[in-house]
Amino acid sequence: MELQPFLVLTLTMKQQRKTYGIKMKNFFCLLTLVTLSANISAQDEAILLYPNGAPGFKAVQIQEDSKTTDGITRVKDITQPALYLFKPKEKTSDAAVIICPGGGYTILAIDHEGYDIAKWFNERGITAFVLKYRLPQQNLFNNSEIRPLQDAQQAIRIVRGSAEKYGVSPNKLGIMGFSAGGHLASTLSTHFQIQVGEITNSTISVRPDFSLLIYPVISFSDSITHAGTRKNLLGANPSAEKIELYSNENHVSKETPPTFLISTTDDGVPAENSILYFLACKKNSVPVEMHIYEKGGHGYALKKKERGPVETWADRMEDWLKERKLMK
Repeated sequence: MELQPFLVLTLTMKQQRKTYGIKMKNFFCLLTLVTLSANISAQDEAILLYPNGAPGFKAVQIQEDSKTTDGITRVKDITQPALYLFKPKEKTSDAAVIICPGGGYTILAIDHEGYDIAKWFNERGITAFVLKYRLPQQNLFNNSEIRPLQDAQQAIRIVRGSAEKYGVSPNKLGIMGFSAGGHLASTLSTHFQIQVGEITNSTISVRPDFSLLIYPVISFSDSITHAGTRKNLLGANPSAEKIELYSNENHVSKETPPTFLISTTDDGVPAENSILYFLACKKNSVPVEMHIYEKGGHGYALKKKERGPVETWADRMEDWLKERKLMK
């Protein structure tokens, strides 16, 4: 069964100055989508994950908040999650990647950990999607902790279910995440056996085919987690069972997709997050590569300079993708 998105907007600078007669049940959905789409380059497409409204929404009247400070766009209060499609000018691979920006599960750093990364893939001939996923805001959603994972699984279903339309292979679909987005990507990579929430489709697997985890939060264990990320997803006093469930190094199996990891030793998110995931992959014979840099801090992506050797991390990822025949 193929999942067809209800609405696909092709956004160009000319089109943004036109008025369209698009029938939608929820005009606010369209307003939110077009407003945020102003931040992405021309010739991209925006795909609503839930054209008839996101599941679990409490119907609170709130407008999506997008602000740019210090050259970084931060988005929150997301009620209409979406995928932003970035097509390469010259496609040289049938692989595709879905990118999850970070932000501690409190905002999405959607440009430098999203759009900029998608353009990097496009320059190398790969189709990329940036996932604007919902944050676990209890004031907006029932069962808020599952909403980021639900959106990531829905994104996989949409892209894989419409792979022919997007010109990609359904068997070369990867997930990428930065910081808390790395936690989401590693959750998707280890919890794909169960499709969470109200929307499921047993005919489409939500397992990614590879995973790229960049300065990721992976564990919620007290000793190495990032406390703010854990608190934002699970609350101030999560149960031991919830901590274990979302400590993704504990859920690596032989079916976990091949993984590439980047961390630094001076990061506020301890490098042990990557190290434990690496060891779990190795134990389960999952192909894995890890690079730990001495310096670089956190949140650098491709944008922040004067960080030393860590600035070349994307070159190492390119080598890994080429080795796996995902990039030419």
